Parts: sequence; structure tokens; C-alpha cells
Amino acid sequence: MISVFFSYSHRDEALRDELEIHLSSLKRQGAIGTWHDRRIDAGHEVDSEISEHLELADIILLLVSPYFIASDYCYDIEMNRAMERHKRGEALVIPIILHPCDWRAAPFGKLMAVPTDGKPISKFPNQHDAFLEVTKAVRKAAEDMRLRLSPRFSDETLPEASNRNATIVPDIRSSNLRIKKEFTDLEKDRFLGEAFEYIAKFFEGSLSELKARNAEVDTECGC
Repeated sequence: MISVFFSYSHRDEALRDELEIHLSSLKRQGAIGTWHDRRIDAGHEVDSEISEHLELADIILLLVSPYFIASDYCYDIEMNRAMERHKRGEALVIPIILHPCDWRAAPFGKLMAVPTDGKPISKFPNQHDAFLEVTKAVRKAAEDMRLRLSPRFSDETLPEASNRNATIVPDIRSSNLRIKKEFTDLEKDRFLGEAFEYIAKFFEGSLSELKARNAEVDTECGC
């Protein structure tokens, strides 16, 4: 599963929530897993938790706004580290423009942003259209990332795939395995005795059933 990290200002939390709703289809399909700092449990160290998930993320979404750029934590810590990993090919950074701001002068300004042409989501008459564009971009990025990291995912499903694709090769053997059987006189006599007993019981049962169904029929054998 591709891990997705949200880097955002808490002032933009409502838009982050809306984006996560639109990414639900990808999460349900098992294509991605998402994380943001609101997932940190009580008593855990905030900085170390954020750093750990930032280092493990395959895709890092920068939710860009004036508040994001003004935040020392978002800009100086999360964004700078995200760009370092992006340049090394360790992760993919996708800028998502929430509100109008001077983002093109930022270190991520040369990256392809979404929505199309970096149009801020807040400027769309219907913001669902904007979030749909973002969702499609994240889906494409996740699919490309999965192909690039295919050995990692192949290892996770190797046993199942191997069992499914394995060809069962039968042992090499002769097709003529019959052995000629010679019956002894004792075996022949035993067979005749068992056969006679079976036939006698068959006729006895048939006559009994015939008499039960037809009382007028005399099944007694006069000797």
C-alpha cells in the first residue's frame, strides 16, 4: 500500500478533511493509506511521530496556502525535508494549492501542482470539481509509484501468487501398471458361495415386498 502524508496548516484543517473524504475510494481499494498529525495518540511525542511518518511516506501532499507558507513548522521542517526526499527519489511531493498565495517562488514552485495550472481550490465555483482533479492526480501518482516499487509489493504477495501460478508436474511413471491375476480354487469357491448367498437374499427380499404390496399373491414355494 502506498503511504500518503499530509503536510498542512491547522488553519486549513477543514479543506484537509474534505480532501481526505475524496480520497476515500482509493483507501477503500487498498491503493493508499493516509496519515496526518491528528492521528497522533495522546501521550506520544509529536515531533518524533511526524518525523517518522514523513520519512516513511511514499507520497507527500503539500496543502499550500498563505497559512502553510507562514508556518515555520510546515515550511522549514516538513516542506524542506519533503523536498530533500523528493530530490533523492525517495518520495513524490505533490503541491495542492488551497488558496491564492505566492507559492511559485517556493522550493516546490517548479513542481507540477494541482488543480490544473495551480488554480486554488477555493477559487472553484464547485470545490468538488477541484477535489476530483486532486483525487485523479493522487490516483495516477499512486499507480506509478506502485509500479516503480513493484518488487516491494511483489514480496508481500509472493506466496499467494506462487501458489496460484504454480504448475503441478506429475511424477513420471509407466501407464501400464496392471498385474495379471490368477484366482485359486479356494477363491473361486468363495466367490460362488458369496454370489449365491447374495442372489438368494435378493429374491427373498423381493418376494417379501411383493407379498406386502399384493396380499393375494402366494409366494410360498411348495415342495
